[in-house]
Amino acid sequence: MTEREINLSTLWRGLQRRLFWILGTALVLALATYFWSRAQAPVYVASATLISANSGSSDPVLGGATVKAPPLPEGAVQQALQSTQVIVPLITAFSTQEGVSAEEKARITKNLNLELSEQRLKTVTLVSRIDQFSGGNGIYTLNARAQTPEAATSLANLASQALRDWDGDRAKESIRRAAAGFRAQLGQLDEQLGEQNTLSTLERQTLIARRANLQSSLANVIILEESAVGVLSRLSDAVQPRAPQSPKPLRNAVLAGLLGLLLSAGIVALITVLDRTIRNEDDLLSLNLPTLAVVPRLRQRDILLTGIVRAARQAGLYEAIGFLRVNVLTALQGKQHPILMITSTAPGEGKSSLTATLADGFASSGQRVLIIDADLRRGTQQAVWEKFNEAGQWHQLVGTGGARSTREAFQNPENVQVLQVEDNVDMLPAGPSMHDSLSLLNQADLGKALGHWRQSYDLILIDSAPLLALADSLVLGEHADAVLMICEYGRTPAQSVRAALRRAERGGLKIMGCVINKSDAREDKSYGYSYSYKARGEVKA
Repeated sequence: MTEREINLSTLWRGLQRRLFWILGTALVLALATYFWSRAQAPVYVASATLISANSGSSDPVLGGATVKAPPLPEGAVQQALQSTQVIVPLITAFSTQEGVSAEEKARITKNLNLELSEQRLKTVTLVSRIDQFSGGNGIYTLNARAQTPEAATSLANLASQALRDWDGDRAKESIRRAAAGFRAQLGQLDEQLGEQNTLSTLERQTLIARRANLQSSLANVIILEESAVGVLSRLSDAVQPRAPQSPKPLRNAVLAGLLGLLLSAGIVALITVLDRTIRNEDDLLSLNLPTLAVVPRLRQRDILLTGIVRAARQAGLYEAIGFLRVNVLTALQGKQHPILMITSTAPGEGKSSLTATLADGFASSGQRVLIIDADLRRGTQQAVWEKFNEAGQWHQLVGTGGARSTREAFQNPENVQVLQVEDNVDMLPAGPSMHDSLSLLNQADLGKALGHWRQSYDLILIDSAPLLALADSLVLGEHADAVLMICEYGRTPAQSVRAALRRAERGGLKIMGCVINKSDAREDKSYGYSYSYKARGEVKA
């Protein structure tokens, strides 16, 4: 249950972190759908209805005054609507219809021909409501779609008429066959009567009487053909629609927005579940690594304008660094002139800037701090402090003259000068980049050098290379009283922290804890240092 609660809370925090992205995606999708829908041509739908009465059909030859078509089997009307017997007459009638523009006639004619060839009607569709228990009686609704209301109405009524004509032809078909049979028999009789020399008087009289009967029957059939009716009859004509059925921009936009909201939330939830980066103390608990502080991210604009140290003061990082300073002092309690090495798992996680701000925090409480930039390949401490104090002053740490970089100082630890970057903070820059830094550290007497320098300071901060990038930190860490690891919020993988801890454990390093750097207070409020907790009488600007 506890694990499930942690997962749910992590999922909720992930959704909160990317809430702007989720809402933005839904909004963009809704707006795109709205304007796309508005750009579509309107579609008007008109409906005409037919009633089907399959019962009560009479024999086409022997019946009474009217003749009815045979009953319609299930699906026959739908198949008939997609046949040339219905669509071709419909196209012909529609092409001569008045009140419809020539462009609309051409468009609908083209669509009907294409749909007929593909046997997939969309312009005219049929909906049936048939009661099979009553012999197939029911109602058929013809829906016609067009870009103008006049065209939709005309198309629906003409489709209804075309189906009724087809149904009426079914009723007349058997009558026409009977009439053709009578005409064939009359032709045979006329041939026989034309043979003057072969017929007796009695035979001739018999043929004449038979011919008269056939003519009478043919006349009755012709009369029945005029009275033949189909199963389908008109129930109601189409009424001209007042508003288009589609597009509906607002409805489509709302549906698209909801779909975008669900999809983006699902993607964010999946990303959150798969995210294995360090974001809060809970992520480090499974590694048995205490979190000493969560430091907010600085704005890049402030860093460019004023430098990291001054930007950190103005951004209110004092509270976060204050927590870190107290935790560091507690962990180093009882050690005289302690040495703290600061490292990370990979480059770019902010260890150098955090080293500078931490030194500034200790200096503000009156403690003297020495920063040793021991990242001999990519030293950045000098660049970090340049915007804060471009001048700086060199003064002697030990001996006379001598080294002005970490590289030279490790080779000649008895004569070293350091750069004062602010009151109570001295810095030994890394110097020119070197690729064989490990051999230098292995050859130098680091214990003697650090032991000699530490006597002049309350605390030494060593800015070392990342643990997973170089082995330099393992060599330096042996001479440090404690090691502080920096993890970047949302970027440092937990697997990298685990690998760095294994490497540090094998090297005998004393890891005191971790700092989660560059945290976004808007995303993760579980460790927000309360900047609104102001002194009594202070008024908000």
